Parts: sequence; C-alpha cells; structure tokens
Amino acid sequence: MNQVLHFLKQSTLLWRFALLFIVGVLTANSSQAQVKREFRGAWIQCVNRQFEGVGTLEMQQTLSYQLDELKKDGVNAIIFQVRPECDALYQSELEPWSRFLTGKQGVAPSPLWDPLQWMIEQCHQRDMELHAWINPYRAKTKATNELAPNHIAVTHPNRCFDYDRLTILNPGIPENRDYICNVVSDIVKRYNIDGLHMDDYFYPYPVAGIEIPDDAQYRLYHNGIRDRGDWRRHNVNLFVKQLYQTVHAIKPWVKVGISPFGIYRNKKNSPMGSNTNGLQNYDQLYADIILWINNGWMDYCVPQLYWEIGNKAADYETLIRWWNQHAGNRPLYIGEDIERTVKYPDAQNPMQHQQAAKFKLHDELHNIEGTVLWYAKMAVDNPGNYGTLLRNKYWKTPSLQPSMTFIDKHAPKAPKKLKAMWMPDGYVLFWTAPKGKDWKDTAAKYVVYCFNKGEKINLDDASKIMAITSDTFYKLPYTDGKTKYTYVVTAVNRIHNEGKAAKKKIKL
Repeated sequence: MNQVLHFLKQSTLLWRFALLFIVGVLTANSSQAQVKREFRGAWIQCVNRQFEGVGTLEMQQTLSYQLDELKKDGVNAIIFQVRPECDALYQSELEPWSRFLTGKQGVAPSPLWDPLQWMIEQCHQRDMELHAWINPYRAKTKATNELAPNHIAVTHPNRCFDYDRLTILNPGIPENRDYICNVVSDIVKRYNIDGLHMDDYFYPYPVAGIEIPDDAQYRLYHNGIRDRGDWRRHNVNLFVKQLYQTVHAIKPWVKVGISPFGIYRNKKNSPMGSNTNGLQNYDQLYADIILWINNGWMDYCVPQLYWEIGNKAADYETLIRWWNQHAGNRPLYIGEDIERTVKYPDAQNPMQHQQAAKFKLHDELHNIEGTVLWYAKMAVDNPGNYGTLLRNKYWKTPSLQPSMTFIDKHAPKAPKKLKAMWMPDGYVLFWTAPKGKDWKDTAAKYVVYCFNKGEKINLDDASKIMAITSDTFYKLPYTDGKTKYTYVVTAVNRIHNEGKAAKKKIKL
C-alpha cells in the first residue's frame, strides 16, 4: 500500500509540473507590452564550482553558450563573479588567482587567460553590459582549505576574524576599507567594465551561539558610538560611501550596484519594516541599504526576492511592494529566483507557475525598472519554459538601460550620413558616429527604430526598436522594394542617455 501511495504522490507531482510546463508553452507567444528602458540582468557565479578545474577551452565554451542563449532571452547585462574570497578571476598583482577557476588558490590558469577581460569582450560583442561582481569582506569560504601565500588572510591575519568556518575581513578595521577600495580601483582602471557589483556579504550571516569577535576593534574605533549594532552599521556605511566615490572618481560611467538580502527590517522591529518574519539587513547584517540609496552611495539596488508569492515568512508580493515604496531614489531591480518561481503554482491560476504573476507585479509597480535572474545557468536550462517566455513574451524586443541622469544628463548628437546601400550579403543601412568631446557626448551604442509609412514617429514606443547595437550599420529586411518605411537611428552614451534622431525613408 505504501508503494502505491508513493507512486500516486509522485505521479501527481509529475503531472502538475507537466501541466505547468504545457501552460507555459501555450502562453509564451501571448502579447505583452514592451518596455523601452529596463535592466535585464543575470548573475553568473563561480562559487557553485561550475568552472573549477574545467580548463580554459571548456569554460569558454560553457560561457559562450550561456551568453548566446541569454542574448536570445533578451538579457542586456551580465553580472559576473570575479572576487569571491579576496581572490581573482582576472589577472591581479594584489590578490591570488581563485581556486574556483583552477582548483587551487594562487595557481594561474593554463593556458593563461583572463576570464574578466574575455567576458567583457564577449558581452560587448553581444551588446550586453558586463558588471564585475565582488564579495568585499569575505576572505575564505567554508570549503576552502588552503590559502595562497599572498592572500590577505595569510599576510595580515590580524585584520581578519573567523566565523562559522568563514574568514572575514574585519569591517571594524579602517585599513580594510582602503584595501578593498584599492582592489576595486585596480579593476576599474584596467578593465572596460560597465558596472561594479556587490551582493549581501558585509558582516557574516548570524549563527546562533556564535558572536562576532570584534571587541578589540570596538574599543579602538568606537568613535563614541555606544550601541555595537550602530557601530557596525557605521563601519559598513563608511565603506560603501568610500567605494562609491572611488569608482566614480576614476570612471563616472561605471555604475555601482548592490544586491542586498530581500528583507530590510521586519515590522515587529521597525514601523517602516515589511510584514515579514525573517533575517534583516539592518539588524543582523548591519547593512543600512535604505540609507545608502537615499544618500546616493549607489547607482542601482537589486534586493534578492527569492521567495514565492504566498511564502508565510517572506511573501514575495509583500516584499516587492515594500521595496517599490521605500527604494525609489535609485533605479530598483528585482533579484528573481527562477527555480522557486517555476516550482510554485500561481494561487490565482494553479495551472501555471508564478512567472506571469511576478512579472505582472513588475509592470504595476512604477519604481521597478528591471530584473536580475538567479542564476544564468538556470535561465539557460529553461525550467518551466521560463527562458522561452522571456524571449517570446516579456523581453521580446531590445531594451535600453534605465536612465541615470543623476550621474550625468548629457547625450550624443544625432548620427550622421544615414544611407542605405546594397552589399554582397544584402541591403544595409549605414551611418557615421557623431562627434563627441568626452564620454558624456560620445556614442557608445545606437538604437535603430522602424516605422510604417504614415506612422507617427514615437521613440517611446519600444515595439519599434529593431536593434540596440554598437555597430554603425544595420542589415535591412528587404522583401521586394515596394513598401515604404522610415528608419530612425539615435546614439546613446555609456549610461544610455539618448540623443536626437536621424531619419531615412527606405523602400523594402
């Protein structure tokens, strides 16, 4: 009898997931209003050991395949983990090569290559942004057993503390802020990145019965702050402000993004908190994310809302509405867990999973300007038809990055000399770049729009975007030369401020 019940239970689960998949297929091509400006990101992490010891060629093949599929899904930004434990997935004189790349910390890949530089080139070829993702304070993960001789925890063990088998750069020591900012400065100066990204690892996640060993640092550096929690938050505040200023002093167009844990505070701890019951950024991680947003110490925020709609402790809908209300002073993107989204049915429509319900909330809440997928490989694997729905419905047309006029308001001039010409491989629209004095008015990419004969030119209509490209040409979809269209091309700078339009009437 137990075997029969087990079989029926398994059969019911399989049938339910089969139905969710079928409904996803049927709805993949349904209409969806397209958005002109939207951050469509995906995290590529290394700490899951997907690259460890696989070798240069296999890692490049894996990443190329993922990038190609993500491009088809409509992704326009990759957040690539390059510093998981005070190490480097790039050529560095400051920190050792990562074991998550070669299997042993301090050992260079063979044949030698630079994953960060390679990823920048590959992403830019696909007209995606590349944001370098660092974990600022974590110096050793739990599974790392051997550190390289030049690792910070070996050369300066007094600046670290151990906590639940982790090693952490002590945020209470001022030299550590300078050290991390020097590492970031090195990355920003040497690499053509579009963003510098940090996640939620500041002070360590709390473990019952284990205290953070920072008594000595508190006695030395308390600055008159009597509450230990306030002092720890002060330490992180100083670091976040310093890091932001460091990045923008070098390259103002490099966007600084932070992805905090999904709960700022619970209502039982603060009147402004969310109606949730879980770990808190402010109280347990000492990360005052709302202060950073309101003070302009970051350029975008990506709270990790990895729960499902209906979760008893941390309901997704409750949290997304809370963040929309409280975090609108900087562009707000939502970190989405793909696996959990497709695992749970929509309460209003149990025959489908929760992707549609979550994207509906994104559309309704006006401060939300993007999504970051956790994680890239899961989007490529396409459970529950999630990726297919992105490419055929939600992210069907290209999208510019959200506006960041708080960084700069300038834009390039209109492209010049639009001309359609026959080439050996077809009919091609060409143009030349407008003149620019510096990054603010220099064209980094171009937006190509197409309008039917007699149709009003409306550059706010995202459905008219044919391409967002770094090329100065666009292959035209020629049929018989009998139908008239108006093609419009604009230029955007490094932060996607859009300039004036150039127009050309063409028969296709």
